[in-house]
Amino acid sequence: MPDTVIVDGATVDTRHWIGGRRVASARTFTDISPIDEQPLAEVAAGGAAEVAQAVEAAQHAFAGWAAMPRDERAGILHRVADGIDKRAEELAVVETRDNGSLLRSHRRSVMPRVGMNFRFFADMLRDLSHPDREIRGHRERITWDPAGVTAVITPWNAPLMLATWRIGPALAAGNTVVAKPPEWAPLTASLLADITVQAGLPPGVFNVVQGLGPEAGAALSAHPGIRRMSFTGSVPTAGLIAAAAAPNIVPVSFELGGKSALLVFADADFDLAVRLAVEQFDNAGQVCLGAFRILVQEQLAGEFLAAVLERARAVVQGDPRDPATEVSCLVSRAHFERVDGFVQRALAAGATAALGGGPNRELGGLFYQPTILTPVPPGSEIVTEEVFGPVLTVQTFRDEDQAVAMANDTRFGLAATMVTGDPDRAERVSARLRAGTVWVNCFFVRDLGAPFGGSGRSGIGREGGTHSFDFYCDIKNTVFAPGGWTAPGKG
Repeated sequence: MPDTVIVDGATVDTRHWIGGRRVASARTFTDISPIDEQPLAEVAAGGAAEVAQAVEAAQHAFAGWAAMPRDERAGILHRVADGIDKRAEELAVVETRDNGSLLRSHRRSVMPRVGMNFRFFADMLRDLSHPDREIRGHRERITWDPAGVTAVITPWNAPLMLATWRIGPALAAGNTVVAKPPEWAPLTASLLADITVQAGLPPGVFNVVQGLGPEAGAALSAHPGIRRMSFTGSVPTAGLIAAAAAPNIVPVSFELGGKSALLVFADADFDLAVRLAVEQFDNAGQVCLGAFRILVQEQLAGEFLAAVLERARAVVQGDPRDPATEVSCLVSRAHFERVDGFVQRALAAGATAALGGGPNRELGGLFYQPTILTPVPPGSEIVTEEVFGPVLTVQTFRDEDQAVAMANDTRFGLAATMVTGDPDRAERVSARLRAGTVWVNCFFVRDLGAPFGGSGRSGIGREGGTHSFDFYCDIKNTVFAPGGWTAPGKG
Protein backbone atom coordinates (compact mmCIF):
# COMPACT_ATOMS: atom_id res chain seq x y z
CA MET A 1 0.00 0.00 0.00
CA PRO A 2 1.28 3.53 -0.72
CA ASP A 3 2.28 5.67 2.24
CA THR A 4 0.44 8.74 0.96
CA VAL A 5 -2.91 9.55 -0.60
CA ILE A 6 -4.01 12.54 -2.68
CA VAL A 7 -7.25 14.09 -1.42
CA ASP A 8 -8.58 16.79 -3.75
CA GLY A 9 -5.03 17.87 -4.54
CA ALA A 10 -3.68 17.61 -0.97
CA THR A 11 -1.06 14.97 -0.14
CA VAL A 12 -1.70 13.16 3.13
CA ASP A 13 0.64 10.64 4.74
CA THR A 14 -1.35 7.67 6.03
CA ARG A 15 1.28 6.42 8.49
CA HIS A 16 1.55 7.21 12.18
CA TRP A 17 3.70 10.09 13.45
CA ILE A 18 5.85 8.88 16.33
CA GLY A 19 8.99 10.44 17.77
CA GLY A 20 9.43 12.81 14.86
CA ARG A 21 9.19 10.24 12.07
CA ARG A 22 6.63 8.32 10.06
CA VAL A 23 5.89 4.77 11.23
CA ALA A 24 3.98 2.15 9.26
CA SER A 25 1.90 -0.73 10.61
CA ALA A 26 1.47 -4.23 9.30
CA ARG A 27 -2.29 -3.68 9.10
CA THR A 28 -4.46 -0.88 7.73
CA PHE A 29 -8.08 0.21 7.93
CA THR A 30 -10.16 1.76 5.16
CA ASP A 31 -11.15 5.40 5.52
CA ILE A 32 -14.38 6.02 3.57
CA SER A 33 -15.63 9.42 2.47
CA PRO A 34 -19.26 9.89 3.58
CA ILE A 35 -19.96 12.12 0.58
CA ASP A 36 -20.04 9.20 -1.85
CA GLU A 37 -19.22 6.21 0.41
CA GLN A 38 -16.08 5.57 -1.63
CA PRO A 39 -12.72 4.54 -0.12
CA LEU A 40 -10.56 7.58 0.53
CA ALA A 41 -7.43 6.01 2.00
CA GLU A 42 -5.88 2.93 3.55
CA VAL A 43 -4.64 4.16 6.91
CA ALA A 44 -2.08 2.54 9.20
CA ALA A 45 -3.89 0.66 11.97
CA GLY A 46 -1.98 0.91 15.22
CA GLY A 47 -2.35 -1.08 18.38
CA ALA A 48 -0.54 -1.70 21.64
CA ALA A 49 2.93 -1.76 20.03
CA GLU A 50 2.52 1.59 18.29
CA VAL A 51 0.95 3.15 21.38
CA ALA A 52 3.86 1.97 23.52
CA GLN A 53 6.31 3.40 21.01
CA ALA A 54 4.50 6.74 20.95
CA VAL A 55 4.24 7.02 24.74
CA GLU A 56 7.94 6.20 25.07
CA ALA A 57 8.79 8.92 22.54
CA ALA A 58 6.58 11.39 24.42
CA GLN A 59 8.19 10.48 27.74
CA HIS A 60 11.65 10.93 26.28
CA ALA A 61 10.73 14.37 24.92
CA PHE A 62 8.93 15.55 28.03
CA ALA A 63 11.83 16.80 30.14
CA GLY A 64 13.23 19.07 27.43
CA TRP A 65 9.84 20.46 26.40
CA ALA A 66 8.72 21.04 30.00
CA ALA A 67 11.97 22.85 30.81
CA MET A 68 11.85 25.08 27.73
CA PRO A 69 11.33 28.76 28.67
CA ARG A 70 7.72 29.85 28.34
CA ASP A 71 8.40 32.45 25.66
CA GLU A 72 10.23 29.91 23.52
CA ARG A 73 7.51 27.31 23.93
CA ALA A 74 4.83 29.88 23.14
CA GLY A 75 6.78 31.00 20.08
CA ILE A 76 6.77 27.48 18.64
CA LEU A 77 3.03 27.16 19.24
CA HIS A 78 2.50 30.48 17.46
CA ARG A 79 4.40 29.08 14.49
CA VAL A 80 2.11 26.02 14.58
CA ALA A 81 -0.86 28.40 14.42
CA ASP A 82 0.76 30.27 11.53
CA GLY A 83 1.25 26.98 9.69
CA ILE A 84 -2.39 26.06 10.21
CA ASP A 85 -3.52 29.43 8.89
CA LYS A 86 -1.24 29.06 5.88
CA ARG A 87 -2.61 25.62 5.05
CA ALA A 88 -6.21 26.30 6.08
CA GLU A 89 -7.62 25.65 2.61
CA GLU A 90 -5.84 22.30 2.38
CA LEU A 91 -7.05 21.31 5.84
CA ALA A 92 -10.61 22.39 4.98
CA VAL A 93 -10.72 20.41 1.75
CA VAL A 94 -9.34 17.24 3.34
CA GLU A 95 -11.63 17.35 6.37
CA THR A 96 -14.69 17.96 4.20
CA ARG A 97 -13.93 14.85 2.17
CA ASP A 98 -13.13 12.90 5.32
CA ASN A 99 -16.16 13.67 7.51
CA GLY A 100 -18.69 15.29 5.15
CA SER A 101 -19.01 18.63 6.97
CA LEU A 102 -19.61 21.80 4.97
CA LEU A 103 -16.55 23.13 3.16
CA ARG A 104 -17.70 26.71 3.61
CA SER A 105 -17.93 26.19 7.39
CA HIS A 106 -14.44 24.76 7.47
CA ARG A 107 -13.16 27.75 5.54
CA ARG A 108 -15.09 30.40 7.45
CA SER A 109 -14.94 29.26 11.07
CA VAL A 110 -13.57 25.80 11.81
CA MET A 111 -10.00 26.08 10.51
CA PRO A 112 -9.51 29.63 11.85
CA ARG A 113 -10.56 28.25 15.24
CA VAL A 114 -7.99 25.44 14.87
CA GLY A 115 -5.19 27.99 14.60
CA MET A 116 -6.67 30.02 17.46
CA ASN A 117 -6.60 26.95 19.72
CA PHE A 118 -2.80 27.16 19.64
CA ARG A 119 -2.48 30.94 19.54
CA PHE A 120 -4.80 31.62 22.47
CA PHE A 121 -3.15 29.20 24.88
CA ALA A 122 0.35 30.22 23.78
CA ASP A 123 -0.52 33.81 24.68
CA MET A 124 -2.14 32.76 27.92
CA LEU A 125 0.96 30.76 28.89
CA ARG A 126 3.09 33.89 28.79
CA ASP A 127 0.88 35.59 31.37
CA LEU A 128 -0.05 32.58 33.50
CA SER A 129 0.62 33.43 37.13
CA HIS A 130 -0.97 33.68 40.53
CA PRO A 131 -0.17 36.37 43.11
CA ASP A 132 1.80 35.09 46.08
CA ARG A 133 -0.19 34.55 49.25
CA GLU A 134 0.91 35.24 52.80
CA ILE A 135 0.02 33.40 55.99
CA ARG A 136 1.61 34.23 59.38
CA GLY A 137 4.61 35.77 57.64
CA HIS A 138 5.09 32.76 55.34
CA ARG A 139 4.97 33.27 51.59
CA GLU A 140 3.03 30.80 49.40
CA ARG A 141 3.81 30.55 45.70
CA ILE A 142 1.33 28.75 43.42
CA THR A 143 2.68 27.35 40.16
CA TRP A 144 1.44 25.22 37.28
CA ASP A 145 3.90 22.39 36.63
CA PRO A 146 3.71 20.22 33.48
CA ALA A 147 2.08 16.89 34.30
CA GLY A 148 3.61 14.56 31.71
CA VAL A 149 2.30 12.65 28.70
CA THR A 150 -1.25 13.57 27.69
CA ALA A 151 -3.51 11.25 25.69
CA VAL A 152 -6.03 13.02 23.44
CA ILE A 153 -8.80 10.91 21.88
CA THR A 154 -11.24 12.87 19.73
CA PRO A 155 -14.41 12.32 17.65
CA TRP A 156 -15.20 12.57 13.96
CA ASN A 157 -17.74 15.40 13.86
CA ALA A 158 -15.10 18.16 14.15
CA PRO A 159 -11.90 16.12 14.38
CA LEU A 160 -9.18 18.74 14.02
CA MET A 161 -10.90 21.55 15.91
CA LEU A 162 -11.84 19.34 18.87
CA ALA A 163 -8.38 17.73 18.93
CA THR A 164 -6.47 21.01 18.93
CA TRP A 165 -8.81 22.44 21.58
CA ARG A 166 -7.03 19.90 23.85
CA ILE A 167 -3.62 19.62 22.16
CA GLY A 168 -3.07 23.39 22.25
CA PRO A 169 -3.32 23.86 26.04
CA ALA A 170 -1.65 20.51 26.77
CA LEU A 171 1.43 21.55 24.78
CA ALA A 172 1.33 25.09 26.17
CA ALA A 173 1.33 23.60 29.68
CA GLY A 174 4.58 21.80 28.88
CA ASN A 175 3.09 18.35 28.41
CA THR A 176 3.81 16.05 25.51
CA VAL A 177 0.92 14.51 23.58
CA VAL A 178 -0.14 11.24 22.00
CA ALA A 179 -3.24 11.83 19.88
CA LYS A 180 -5.56 9.13 18.60
CA PRO A 181 -7.73 10.58 15.80
CA PRO A 182 -11.15 9.11 14.94
CA GLU A 183 -11.09 6.17 12.55
CA TRP A 184 -13.98 7.71 10.59
CA ALA A 185 -12.03 10.94 9.93
CA PRO A 186 -8.29 10.58 10.69
CA LEU A 187 -6.56 12.49 7.91
CA THR A 188 -6.23 16.08 9.17
CA ALA A 189 -4.37 14.84 12.27
CA SER A 190 -1.65 13.63 9.93
CA LEU A 191 -1.48 17.03 8.25
CA LEU A 192 -1.21 18.65 11.69
CA ALA A 193 1.87 16.51 12.37
CA ASP A 194 3.50 17.89 9.21
CA ILE A 195 2.70 21.43 10.35
CA THR A 196 4.25 20.89 13.78
CA VAL A 197 7.52 19.76 12.18
CA GLN A 198 7.70 22.86 10.03
CA ALA A 199 7.02 24.97 13.13
CA GLY A 200 10.01 23.48 14.93
CA LEU A 201 8.22 21.34 17.50
CA PRO A 202 10.86 18.93 18.89
CA PRO A 203 10.52 15.22 17.99
CA GLY A 204 8.29 13.26 20.35
CA VAL A 205 6.46 16.27 21.74
CA PHE A 206 3.47 15.53 19.48
CA ASN A 207 2.63 12.02 18.27
CA VAL A 208 -0.25 10.56 16.27
CA VAL A 209 -1.31 6.91 16.48
CA GLN A 210 -4.12 6.00 14.11
CA GLY A 211 -6.32 2.98 14.56
CA LEU A 212 -9.59 1.56 15.81
CA GLY A 213 -10.97 2.35 19.23
CA PRO A 214 -10.87 -1.20 20.67
CA GLU A 215 -7.23 -1.51 19.61
CA ALA A 216 -5.33 1.79 19.58
CA GLY A 217 -7.78 3.65 21.80
CA ALA A 218 -7.96 0.91 24.41
CA ALA A 219 -4.18 0.54 24.54
CA LEU A 220 -3.69 4.29 24.94
CA SER A 221 -6.30 4.53 27.70
CA ALA A 222 -4.67 1.77 29.75
CA HIS A 223 -1.02 2.74 29.25
CA PRO A 224 0.69 3.40 32.61
CA GLY A 225 2.83 6.17 31.10
CA ILE A 226 -0.17 8.47 30.52
CA ARG A 227 -0.56 11.27 33.07
CA ARG A 228 -3.61 13.07 31.63
CA MET A 229 -6.48 11.73 29.53
CA SER A 230 -8.77 13.94 27.45
CA PHE A 231 -11.64 12.34 25.55
CA THR A 232 -14.52 13.68 23.50
CA GLY A 233 -17.15 11.18 22.41
CA SER A 234 -19.90 8.89 23.62
CA VAL A 235 -20.86 7.98 27.16
CA PRO A 236 -20.29 4.21 26.71
CA THR A 237 -16.79 4.77 25.32
CA ALA A 238 -16.02 7.17 28.17
CA GLY A 239 -16.95 4.43 30.62
CA LEU A 240 -14.48 2.04 29.00
CA ILE A 241 -11.74 4.68 29.01
CA ALA A 242 -12.36 5.58 32.65
CA ALA A 243 -12.18 1.92 33.66
CA ALA A 244 -8.94 1.45 31.74
CA ALA A 245 -7.34 4.61 33.16
CA ALA A 246 -8.49 4.07 36.75
CA PRO A 247 -5.75 1.60 37.85
CA ASN A 248 -3.16 4.19 36.85
CA ILE A 249 -4.99 6.99 38.74
CA VAL A 250 -5.02 9.17 35.64
CA PRO A 251 -7.05 12.40 35.80
CA VAL A 252 -9.61 12.50 32.99
CA SER A 253 -11.45 15.26 31.17
CA PHE A 254 -14.54 14.04 29.32
CA GLU A 255 -16.77 15.96 26.92
CA LEU A 256 -19.62 13.58 26.19
CA GLY A 257 -23.11 13.56 24.80
CA GLY A 258 -25.92 16.04 24.96
CA LYS A 259 -29.69 16.25 24.65
CA SER A 260 -30.09 19.98 25.00
CA ALA A 261 -33.30 21.98 24.94
CA LEU A 262 -34.25 25.18 23.13
CA LEU A 263 -36.83 27.01 25.27
CA VAL A 264 -39.01 29.46 23.35
CA PHE A 265 -41.19 31.71 25.47
CA ALA A 266 -44.22 33.57 24.16
CA ASP A 267 -42.42 36.91 24.56
CA ALA A 268 -39.47 35.78 22.42
CA ASP A 269 -38.14 37.53 19.36
CA PHE A 270 -40.11 35.33 16.97
CA ASP A 271 -37.77 35.47 13.98
CA LEU A 272 -34.74 34.84 16.18
CA ALA A 273 -36.39 31.81 17.76
CA VAL A 274 -37.29 30.36 14.36
CA ARG A 275 -33.78 30.93 13.06
CA LEU A 276 -32.19 29.29 16.10
CA ALA A 277 -34.48 26.27 15.80
CA VAL A 278 -33.57 25.67 12.15
CA GLU A 279 -29.90 26.32 12.94
CA GLN A 280 -29.89 23.06 14.94
CA PHE A 281 -29.67 21.19 11.62
CA ASP A 282 -26.10 22.46 11.28
CA ASN A 283 -23.55 19.72 10.44
CA ALA A 284 -26.53 17.42 9.80
CA GLY A 285 -27.26 17.47 13.53
CA GLN A 286 -23.88 15.93 14.37
CA VAL A 287 -23.19 18.51 17.08
CA CYS A 288 -23.03 17.58 20.75
CA LEU A 289 -24.17 21.08 21.79
CA GLY A 290 -27.20 21.09 19.53
CA ALA A 291 -30.61 21.95 21.03
CA PHE A 292 -32.63 19.16 19.47
CA ARG A 293 -35.50 19.29 21.98
CA ILE A 294 -37.58 22.32 21.01
CA LEU A 295 -39.78 23.42 23.94
CA VAL A 296 -42.23 26.17 23.01
CA GLN A 297 -44.84 27.95 25.15
CA GLU A 298 -48.36 26.76 24.37
CA GLN A 299 -49.82 30.02 23.10
CA LEU A 300 -47.03 30.37 20.53
CA ALA A 301 -46.74 26.72 19.50
CA GLY A 302 -48.90 26.59 16.36
CA GLU A 303 -47.55 29.75 14.77
CA PHE A 304 -43.99 28.88 15.73
CA LEU A 305 -44.08 25.34 14.32
CA ALA A 306 -45.58 26.59 11.05
CA ALA A 307 -42.78 29.16 10.67
CA VAL A 308 -40.06 26.63 11.53
CA LEU A 309 -41.45 24.17 8.98
CA GLU A 310 -41.60 26.84 6.30
CA ARG A 311 -37.99 27.82 6.85
CA ALA A 312 -36.75 24.23 7.28
CA ARG A 313 -38.34 23.13 4.01
CA ALA A 314 -36.19 25.71 2.25
CA VAL A 315 -32.94 24.29 3.69
CA VAL A 316 -30.68 23.04 0.89
CA GLN A 317 -29.26 19.56 1.35
CA GLY A 318 -26.47 18.26 -0.84
CA ASP A 319 -22.76 17.89 -1.47
CA PRO A 320 -20.84 19.68 1.31
CA ARG A 321 -18.42 21.14 -1.24
CA ASP A 322 -21.25 23.08 -2.92
CA PRO A 323 -21.43 26.61 -1.43
CA ALA A 324 -25.24 26.48 -1.60
CA THR A 325 -25.48 23.41 0.65
CA GLU A 326 -26.74 23.98 4.20
CA VAL A 327 -27.14 20.38 5.38
CA SER A 328 -24.84 17.60 4.27
CA CYS A 329 -24.59 13.86 4.93
CA LEU A 330 -24.11 11.67 7.98
CA VAL A 331 -20.62 10.37 8.63
CA SER A 332 -20.98 6.62 8.01
CA ARG A 333 -23.41 3.88 7.06
CA ALA A 334 -23.46 2.57 10.64
CA HIS A 335 -24.31 6.00 12.03
CA PHE A 336 -26.93 6.54 9.31
CA GLU A 337 -28.71 3.33 10.32
CA ARG A 338 -28.53 4.32 13.97
CA VAL A 339 -30.17 7.70 13.33
CA ASP A 340 -32.87 6.16 11.17
CA GLY A 341 -33.54 3.55 13.84
CA PHE A 342 -34.35 6.27 16.38
CA VAL A 343 -36.72 7.99 13.95
CA GLN A 344 -38.54 4.84 12.85
CA ARG A 345 -39.06 3.71 16.45
CA ALA A 346 -40.46 7.13 17.33
CA LEU A 347 -42.87 7.00 14.39
CA ALA A 348 -43.95 3.49 15.34
CA ALA A 349 -44.62 4.74 18.89
CA GLY A 350 -47.03 7.40 17.61
CA ALA A 351 -44.94 10.45 16.70
CA THR A 352 -45.71 12.32 13.48
CA ALA A 353 -43.05 13.52 11.09
CA ALA A 354 -44.03 17.13 10.46
CA LEU A 355 -40.91 17.26 8.27
CA GLY A 356 -38.72 14.54 6.82
CA GLY A 357 -38.78 11.28 8.69
CA GLY A 358 -36.33 9.19 6.71
CA PRO A 359 -33.48 9.02 4.20
CA ASN A 360 -33.30 11.56 1.41
CA ARG A 361 -34.28 9.31 -1.49
CA GLU A 362 -33.37 11.88 -4.12
CA LEU A 363 -29.76 12.20 -2.95
CA GLY A 364 -29.33 8.64 -1.73
CA GLY A 365 -26.19 7.59 0.06
CA LEU A 366 -25.81 8.92 3.60
CA PHE A 367 -28.09 11.93 3.21
CA TYR A 368 -30.82 11.97 5.85
CA GLN A 369 -33.73 14.40 5.60
CA PRO A 370 -33.95 17.20 8.15
CA THR A 371 -36.66 15.81 10.41
CA ILE A 372 -39.09 17.35 12.90
CA LEU A 373 -41.15 15.01 15.07
CA THR A 374 -44.23 15.99 17.05
CA PRO A 375 -46.03 15.20 19.26
CA VAL A 376 -43.62 13.17 21.37
CA PRO A 377 -44.43 12.11 24.94
CA PRO A 378 -42.15 12.95 27.89
CA GLY A 379 -39.74 10.15 28.70
CA SER A 380 -39.85 8.59 25.22
CA GLU A 381 -36.63 7.39 23.66
CA ILE A 382 -36.52 10.12 21.04
CA VAL A 383 -36.44 12.86 23.72
CA THR A 384 -34.12 11.10 26.17
CA GLU A 385 -31.40 9.54 24.01
CA GLU A 386 -28.79 11.36 21.92
CA VAL A 387 -29.64 10.80 18.25
CA PHE A 388 -26.76 12.88 16.81
CA GLY A 389 -28.50 13.51 13.54
CA PRO A 390 -30.76 16.12 11.87
CA VAL A 391 -33.75 15.24 14.07
CA LEU A 392 -35.69 17.76 16.18
CA THR A 393 -38.61 17.12 18.49
CA VAL A 394 -41.21 19.74 19.42
CA GLN A 395 -43.03 19.82 22.77
CA THR A 396 -45.06 22.51 24.51
CA PHE A 397 -45.01 23.94 28.03
CA ARG A 398 -47.40 26.11 30.07
CA ASP A 399 -45.11 28.25 32.23
CA GLU A 400 -41.57 28.73 33.50
CA ASP A 401 -41.75 25.94 36.04
CA GLN A 402 -42.83 23.37 33.49
CA ALA A 403 -40.29 24.65 30.96
CA VAL A 404 -37.44 24.25 33.44
CA ALA A 405 -38.67 20.83 34.55
CA MET A 406 -38.84 19.60 30.94
CA ALA A 407 -35.47 21.07 30.02
CA ASN A 408 -33.82 19.45 33.05
CA ASP A 409 -35.57 16.10 32.53
CA THR A 410 -32.51 14.50 30.97
CA ARG A 411 -29.47 12.50 32.07
CA PHE A 412 -27.34 14.94 30.07
CA GLY A 413 -26.41 18.51 30.87
CA LEU A 414 -24.07 19.89 28.24
CA ALA A 415 -25.97 23.00 27.13
CA ALA A 416 -29.31 24.78 26.96
CA THR A 417 -30.64 27.65 24.85
CA MET A 418 -33.53 29.96 25.62
CA VAL A 419 -35.25 32.81 23.77
CA THR A 420 -37.17 35.42 25.74
CA GLY A 421 -37.81 39.14 25.63
CA ASP A 422 -37.95 39.45 29.41
CA PRO A 423 -34.53 40.07 31.05
CA ASP A 424 -35.85 39.07 34.48
CA ARG A 425 -37.12 35.78 33.09
CA ALA A 426 -33.76 35.24 31.39
CA GLU A 427 -32.03 35.55 34.77
CA ARG A 428 -34.53 33.36 36.61
CA VAL A 429 -34.69 30.54 34.11
CA SER A 430 -31.00 30.41 33.20
CA ALA A 431 -30.13 30.10 36.90
CA ARG A 432 -32.38 27.04 37.18
CA LEU A 433 -31.21 25.22 34.05
CA ARG A 434 -28.81 22.35 34.69
CA ALA A 435 -26.20 22.69 31.96
CA GLY A 436 -22.55 23.53 31.49
CA THR A 437 -23.40 26.32 29.03
CA VAL A 438 -26.62 28.33 28.75
CA TRP A 439 -27.22 30.63 25.78
CA VAL A 440 -29.82 33.37 26.09
CA ASN A 441 -31.08 34.82 22.78
CA CYS A 442 -27.99 33.45 21.02
CA PHE A 443 -26.30 30.15 20.19
CA PHE A 444 -22.80 28.73 19.82
CA VAL A 445 -20.98 31.78 21.23
CA ARG A 446 -18.08 31.16 23.65
CA ASP A 447 -14.73 32.72 24.36
CA LEU A 448 -11.79 30.32 24.65
CA GLY A 449 -11.11 31.68 28.11
CA ALA A 450 -14.53 30.61 29.43
CA PRO A 451 -15.04 27.21 31.09
CA PHE A 452 -16.57 24.48 28.97
CA GLY A 453 -17.92 21.11 30.02
CA GLY A 454 -21.08 19.29 30.96
CA SER A 455 -23.17 18.16 33.89
CA GLY A 456 -24.55 14.68 34.48
CA ARG A 457 -23.67 12.22 31.73
CA SER A 458 -22.38 15.03 29.54
CA GLY A 459 -18.92 14.84 31.01
CA ILE A 460 -16.37 15.36 33.73
CA GLY A 461 -14.44 18.57 34.35
CA ARG A 462 -14.09 21.92 32.64
CA GLU A 463 -11.60 23.16 30.06
CA GLY A 464 -10.93 26.64 28.71
CA GLY A 465 -8.75 29.47 30.00
CA THR A 466 -7.10 28.70 33.33
CA HIS A 467 -9.37 25.66 33.68
CA SER A 468 -7.34 24.00 30.91
CA PHE A 469 -4.06 24.70 32.68
CA ASP A 470 -5.56 23.49 35.96
CA PHE A 471 -6.27 20.16 34.27
CA TYR A 472 -3.13 19.70 32.16
CA CYS A 473 -0.78 20.75 34.99
CA ASP A 474 0.09 19.63 38.47
CA ILE A 475 -0.69 22.69 40.57
CA LYS A 476 1.95 23.20 43.24
CA ASN A 477 2.03 25.36 46.36
CA THR A 478 5.52 26.20 47.66
CA VAL A 479 5.64 27.75 51.14
CA PHE A 480 8.66 29.87 52.16
CA ALA A 481 9.37 30.47 55.83
CA PRO A 482 9.94 34.07 56.95
CA GLY A 483 13.35 35.48 57.77
CA GLY A 484 16.80 34.91 56.38
CA TRP A 485 18.42 31.77 55.01
CA THR A 486 20.82 29.53 56.91
CA ALA A 487 23.64 28.07 54.86
CA PRO A 488 23.87 24.23 54.86
CA GLY A 489 25.96 22.88 57.72
CA LYS A 490 25.92 26.17 59.65
CA GLY A 491 23.21 25.46 62.13
